[in-house]
Amino acid sequence: MTDTNTQHKDRLFKFIFGNPDHKEWTLSLYNALNGSNYTDPEAIEFTTIEDALYMGMKNDVSFIIAFVMSLWEHQSSFSPNLPIRLLIYAVHLYEKYISGGNFNRFSRKLQRLPKPKLICFYNGTENQPEERILKLSDAFGSDDWDIEVRVRMLNINYSRNRELMRFCGMLREYSWFIDAVRRNQRTMAGLEQAIDAAIDEMPEEFELKKFLLEHRAEVKGMYLTEYNIEKEMEKLREEERQEGRELGLQEGRAEGRAEGRAEGRAEGRAEGREEGREEGRELGLQEGISDTNKRVASDMLRKNLPLTLIEEISRLSEDTIRTLAAGLGITVA
Repeated sequence: MTDTNTQHKDRLFKFIFGNPDHKEWTLSLYNALNGSNYTDPEAIEFTTIEDALYMGMKNDVSFIIAFVMSLWEHQSSFSPNLPIRLLIYAVHLYEKYISGGNFNRFSRKLQRLPKPKLICFYNGTENQPEERILKLSDAFGSDDWDIEVRVRMLNINYSRNRELMRFCGMLREYSWFIDAVRRNQRTMAGLEQAIDAAIDEMPEEFELKKFLLEHRAEVKGMYLTEYNIEKEMEKLREEERQEGRELGLQEGRAEGRAEGRAEGRAEGRAEGREEGREEGRELGLQEGISDTNKRVASDMLRKNLPLTLIEEISRLSEDTIRTLAAGLGITVA
């Protein structure tokens, strides 16, 4: 059975579609995505990167069936940088596949590998098309490149991608639930109340309703954690954007003075601000790498936030966070 003690660290999407106790839901979504009709859920072999952090990141759901390696990510905030993230996951998963003895790297015959299928399920509030392809090559800045990664991003907000929802009832029910929580938030005092109401008003014929009722506390814990992380990340992004704007303005002024011309000064400010904004966005969107993550963790330690929340937001290991806390003279329970 699923270890419920760990579920508050999981995403709700993963709790439903990456759940070993309900492989039939994973299979239903796989069939809907790929136009297949596999019937044996036990044919699914989950390969999700669970507790171990890899390059400061954890993935949502990955599995192999019919010699296809599916990597699924759920996003409530759009990021065009998803292809590099999924490339890192894929490399790690293929490393595990090869080390497991399923690949002879020294063979003179071509060795087959599971075919990768990279999917992003988007249900944020920013307007996005029903489907789009994100490509790694967009980040290279030229046509001279040798590596490509394509991620199929699907908008799974309620009333979008109706054909996909028709073939996967569980995805339709999940989409309905997320939409109901958002609707309830507009009229109710708090998020927890909105979640409870969405569960209670869910149609009785929904298979998901029984599951949510059985795991109500865990579902609320995951939802609240995701919501708090999203809010905290948005605050950090805005701080980084502001720092980027100020840095860009300073650099623009310096460049303008050096050129000694009014037009140079104006151009320097404009270019500096744009570069600063871009740098701010990138720093704000990164989910935990190098010095930025340590600074975020240090700020949260000073606020006495829970260790599990600091881990989720900073993407640093518990040992690293405890080391930072010791350096700051803060005791972590």
